[in-house]
Amino acid sequence: MKYLLRIGAALLVALLIATVLAGNGIGAGVLHPARRELTPKLIAQADEAFARVGAKREDIEVVALDGVHLRGWKVRPPAPNGYWVLLYHGVSDNRVGMIGQAELLLRHGYSVVMMDARGHGESEGPMVTYGWIERHDSTPVVDALVASDHPSAVFASGESMGASVALQAAAVEPRIQAVVAESPFRNLREVSYDYAGLRLSPLLGKTLFRPVAASGIHAAEKQGDFRAEDVSPEKAVAARPFPVLLICGLEDHNIPPRHTKAVYAAAIGPKEMWLVPGAGHTQSLGRAPEEFERRMIAFLASATTNNGGGAKSDPPAAAAKQ
Repeated sequence: MKYLLRIGAALLVALLIATVLAGNGIGAGVLHPARRELTPKLIAQADEAFARVGAKREDIEVVALDGVHLRGWKVRPPAPNGYWVLLYHGVSDNRVGMIGQAELLLRHGYSVVMMDARGHGESEGPMVTYGWIERHDSTPVVDALVASDHPSAVFASGESMGASVALQAAAVEPRIQAVVAESPFRNLREVSYDYAGLRLSPLLGKTLFRPVAASGIHAAEKQGDFRAEDVSPEKAVAARPFPVLLICGLEDHNIPPRHTKAVYAAAIGPKEMWLVPGAGHTQSLGRAPEEFERRMIAFLASATTNNGGGAKSDPPAAAAKQ
């Protein structure tokens, strides 16, 4: 019996050590995701899309508050309507990942800014914090737009990590007047359970694989100097009453609809939610392109009307709608 107890104790210690090591590895991976290079082929694909709508791009580079250089494009349609949309891509992607939304918006006269997020594409950055630091990166971009282009209004749109960053950015940058967000997470800790659960069930991440999830998030918190609960679009939409259009595919297993529903419930400004049948993670535009376009353009038009335009104004609170 003592022999069996010693074996059991040794196995438990080994399991704990393995969990910590796995968590540290996961934490490092979370903060340092793979970087997708902005290749000549991707640039050519983007230029083809811009050519289809007669748009032209120019480079933009800004310096973030911590000195990190952020790079991207400003793209203008042939007949600009004076409104600009900041586009935020997903994790391990780059600015070209938002080319579908860019082309849609350009067709309707909206100019777009397509930045590589910090730690992605051609932008600098020692780590990725999913909105904790990135939420402040929009301020120098808006500063540059106001100085050079005098926008009538500035909006934001993003998907996945980009959606989560856009919502958090709008909470601290009042010149972002409305946000379209597809598949945002509720907060970083909650979404860790989905990934720890192998995208099969968050219950796995909260039970069987909880030690690995907890260890990974703890390592990320320590390295990134943040609390996972504070990397939170849910808190962001409760901090400032900006209009939001929240979108999520009903077949999204990466960041399931419960995250979007929680963000929607917390939002204190004008809000709409569209749950898309048959769509997986960030697949709504491809699954229902005409409906996506109709809803997005109608939402931006409504936000423009309600706020009266002006990139320096802060949108008033209004009744939510679904």
